[in-house]
Amino acid sequence: MAITYLKKATKTPETETDSARTVVTEMLARIQAGGEQAVRDYALSLDKWDGPVVMDQAMIAERIRDVPDGVKEDIRLAAGQVRRFAEAQRDSCRDFSVELSPGLTLGQKLVPVNTAGCYVPTGRYAHIASAYMSVATAKAAGVKTVVACSAPYKGTGIHPYVLYAMTVAGADVIMCLGGVQAIAAMTFGLFTGKPADIIVGPGNKFVAEAKRMLFGKVGIDVFAGPSEVAVIADDSADPLIVATDLVGQAEHGHESPAWLITSSRRVADAVMALMPELIEALPPTARDAAGAAWRDYGEVVLCDTREEMVAISDAYACEHLEVHCTDLDWWHASLTNYGSLFLGEETNVAFGDKVSGPNHILPTKFAARYSAGLSVHKFLKPLTWQRMNREACQALAPVSARISRLEGMEAHARTSDVRMAKYAPGNNADLGRPVEA
Repeated sequence: MAITYLKKATKTPETETDSARTVVTEMLARIQAGGEQAVRDYALSLDKWDGPVVMDQAMIAERIRDVPDGVKEDIRLAAGQVRRFAEAQRDSCRDFSVELSPGLTLGQKLVPVNTAGCYVPTGRYAHIASAYMSVATAKAAGVKTVVACSAPYKGTGIHPYVLYAMTVAGADVIMCLGGVQAIAAMTFGLFTGKPADIIVGPGNKFVAEAKRMLFGKVGIDVFAGPSEVAVIADDSADPLIVATDLVGQAEHGHESPAWLITSSRRVADAVMALMPELIEALPPTARDAAGAAWRDYGEVVLCDTREEMVAISDAYACEHLEVHCTDLDWWHASLTNYGSLFLGEETNVAFGDKVSGPNHILPTKFAARYSAGLSVHKFLKPLTWQRMNREACQALAPVSARISRLEGMEAHARTSDVRMAKYAPGNNADLGRPVEA
């Protein structure tokens, strides 16, 4: 058994983290001190935007007026797919109650957060899909107020297609803000008076760092980094499709890893030969991003067995994981760490990113080892409750008292004592030995 790296990354996602942290720390401090004016200052200096932050219905209508009908139809179809999948997720969760012992009833109630902030990136590309991925999922979970933010596109306001997607998905408030200032504004409730309970959505390294630093004050979806793709391929795989799918994700940005894990030297060699020509054939913006990503972060790993391929893949815990192999059921049963899984060459990451239904806001930087992607569950709090009658209280109180006293917590124990004295006066229940120290 052997694992051979035919191509090894020269950088890791952590390479650029320190510089982002320094910038974000300063920006958040200024925004906390200066409030809305500091946010406006950053919007002007970074995005050349001095227009209204919160868009009213008239502004939205004017901005999306010229969106072609065909574009609207595509966005409605894709948003509907995402909404229906999210509703199915919601239906899979349920409130329940159970009587564990006579008179003791316990339960769970699923309660959505009150306010969600949905960040939709706009920079190198207009991320239409990110609008309905986050907003539609929040609304399917039952969130009362969804605040959506996106940066002005080339200084002219939110991209009309992104804005239309926000409205179709059901955003309640839309703000023309991007970057760190958008994350801070949603966290602190600037311009809306509604601080977000959770902030979701992808973004660049500065957005990701702002979410990480504000976590605790606000909930977040995942600790995110640059988009990742891995393809597992055996000798049955089509090298052109594999290489095309790797390039398809590498165009996200200069720091987006693309990994091939294969048991076929033929496939590995063919993919490595195809990658440069596929990248070269891209338009300039995508060519620049994909070229740097493949050069610095791309890897090709050759394994002897499929068990080795699973082990490598699970160690990488990739955001998007495609499997181009025979016996797909075996791979589905064996793989455990990934953000979203794409089984067979007929499906791919782009389908999942745009239209198939499952959410494309997914964990990166190894977070898939312990976390899933965005879903209705992220917006729901499974709140527990309990109720008992006096007979059940008398059954449990002595146990609670004894354990509390074994822990040295006398005040805890006395909450049982006082109930036993009221509900069962004169009882001789063993309440434990009182704590003296």
